[in-house]
Amino acid sequence: MNDGMRRYSCMARYRDYVRNDLVPAFGTMKLDELGHRHIAAFVTSELAAGRGKTTLYRCLATLSSALGDAVRHHRLAHNPASPPALHRPPSPERRIWTTDEAVRFLQHCHQAAPDMADLFEFLIGTGLRKGEALGLHWDDVHLAERVLYVRCTLSAIDNNHLVITTPKTRTSRNWVAVSPRVATALQHRARSRARRHSDPSDPFTGLVFRRPDGRPLRPHTVLDRLRQLSKEAGVPRVTVHDLRHLAATITVTAGVPLTVVSKTLRHSTLSTTANIYSHLTQQAAREAVDTIDHTLTRAQKRDNRRTWSERLRPPRDHIQHLREALNRLRSPNSTGVHPTANQPQSGRATTLRPPAFRAWKRPPSHV
Repeated sequence: MNDGMRRYSCMARYRDYVRNDLVPAFGTMKLDELGHRHIAAFVTSELAAGRGKTTLYRCLATLSSALGDAVRHHRLAHNPASPPALHRPPSPERRIWTTDEAVRFLQHCHQAAPDMADLFEFLIGTGLRKGEALGLHWDDVHLAERVLYVRCTLSAIDNNHLVITTPKTRTSRNWVAVSPRVATALQHRARSRARRHSDPSDPFTGLVFRRPDGRPLRPHTVLDRLRQLSKEAGVPRVTVHDLRHLAATITVTAGVPLTVVSKTLRHSTLSTTANIYSHLTQQAAREAVDTIDHTLTRAQKRDNRRTWSERLRPPRDHIQHLREALNRLRSPNSTGVHPTANQPQSGRATTLRPPAFRAWKRPPSHV
């Protein structure tokens, strides 16, 4: 049995599927008599009765898991629920708030319900799950270091009985950074906590988010308040878990690497994050290849300008030859060929300089 099945809420849901659906449909049959045709007939009858595909798929998944255990324990040769008689229905398109809508909602909450505003600031600012936020204890909050540790979650069995359990997965139990906005919300909760007396015998003593009378917040109450405040703020209706997706959407669209987002959300694998937010990673992938294109294009333009400028000016070695030739012409001891080199030379030395200018003197006059 995996960690998810150990959680009380999952156990209650599996129990309801077995008691209300599977036992009435297949309880009179022997295990080795159950075949795929019986399961297919069950699916057909349930759909004809108006059963939702999502809940029916979960019910069949419970049956398939139980029959899979029978195969592993050699009670059955094969699993009659595989392949499934009903494929997984497509997930409904989520409506995630924009940044402006989230700000409008939070501003309204701070005016209409300050205590609930602290919770919603916390959920959006950390990306924690609803049960993890409601199960957070003050012993796990370290405001000086601006971190908190997730080790508990609050669950409601049959939407009635509240229990404190372990988080969803092993990687969910981890440290989470606290932003300044979240720290402000926690500081406000700490001031409210100082004015209230705690009962050591209360199993929920030390919870950060509680009702004004000190009792823990029920998950369904949080959802009702979210819907009410969303309607008052004029923003689309979402679920509490959609606030976790909002936190991920803000970080992914801001360019935060997917590995960092996965660690922040404490997913078990990076592929989980990539599958959930594939619509965002596709946009990031397009931006990545566009960045490659722009970088190569800029480099190519620089190279083309450099090549054209080199064509317009002579090479450096040609300039050096011109300089050497000019220096030889200017030097008096130049070894270059002189125009009079082929003429016969007399014994007297000659010079290229013109005779020095002598001032003309007037001859003396004779009287």
